[in-house]
Amino acid sequence: MLKDEFDFINKIKPKTIYQSSLKKGIGDDSAVFEGNSRFDELICMDTMVEGIHFTKQTMTPFMVGYKALAVNISDIAAMGGLPTYYLVSIAVPTDWTEEDLNQLYSGMTKLGNDYSIDLIGGDTVSSKRGLVVTVTVCGRIEKGKSLYRSQAREDDYVFVIGEVGASAAGLDLLLKYGHHHSTYTENEEKLLHAHQLPKPQVEAGHILAKSEERISLNDISDGLASEANEIAEASNVVLTIDYEKVPRSPFIQTYSEEQQRKWSLFGGEDYQLVGTMPKAAYPKINQTFNQKGIKLTIIGEVTSGEANVYITMNNQKEQLPKKGFNHFK
Repeated sequence: MLKDEFDFINKIKPKTIYQSSLKKGIGDDSAVFEGNSRFDELICMDTMVEGIHFTKQTMTPFMVGYKALAVNISDIAAMGGLPTYYLVSIAVPTDWTEEDLNQLYSGMTKLGNDYSIDLIGGDTVSSKRGLVVTVTVCGRIEKGKSLYRSQAREDDYVFVIGEVGASAAGLDLLLKYGHHHSTYTENEEKLLHAHQLPKPQVEAGHILAKSEERISLNDISDGLASEANEIAEASNVVLTIDYEKVPRSPFIQTYSEEQQRKWSLFGGEDYQLVGTMPKAAYPKINQTFNQKGIKLTIIGEVTSGEANVYITMNNQKEQLPKKGFNHFK
């Protein structure tokens, strides 16, 4: 059995590129290739598997469809782009009814309408065990504006868009009680919503892409620690994060400090954004975000050195491991 998802991906990266129009292949949130004279094209794909990413106890069919599309739109957002089209492939087991599938597609349609993106194709097959949903999203970005993980440089700020920790906390509740539980508090409902119906940060990513600044960006799917390490590795720099500055969801602050730390650093599936920017760029970008009501938080700095991430907590500095969701660990 495979032992590490990311190690396997690195091993299968093609050694030869045949299409001269390809600008970025495996190794970022989306692939990038040349489009017309104004835009580059983006494309990404993610799969959700019943029993791994969701169960009927944690999510309704509508939520599964919504989230399957949302996680892909989030990858487009992390490149600074705007989504345009999507395709859906589903493998359907016998215990999923036609009404279930109608609700699944209703979830995708709801989110697709929010971003004015079109469903243009896909495939439907049977499955012997569990529903499998694979979504491919296409997008576009102004030529040369894609925000790669490899663009961090010494003396940059490290920042987060949005708040982290809520999705992992919501999943914890769902695994204990299921989504049919009738006595969730208002705060707990917010945590469930964060996990089941995440909102991709498309507007924030596009603002950063249009800023004319050198910015690295990554969406927080596998956890803040994992995504920060991906930026450090791609840019060959050191990121140092101040834990006290990490914008934790206010809805997890009634839980223990240990639990908050676990959810906010390693929980994942928040689908917020983490990145770096030159310090001189921060005032203008922050002003724009304030005007739009988007939360941007500086959480650390970039220094030179061998690729690594450190975190300071309680006046101590330690390595922040690339630990988060990994399918084969």
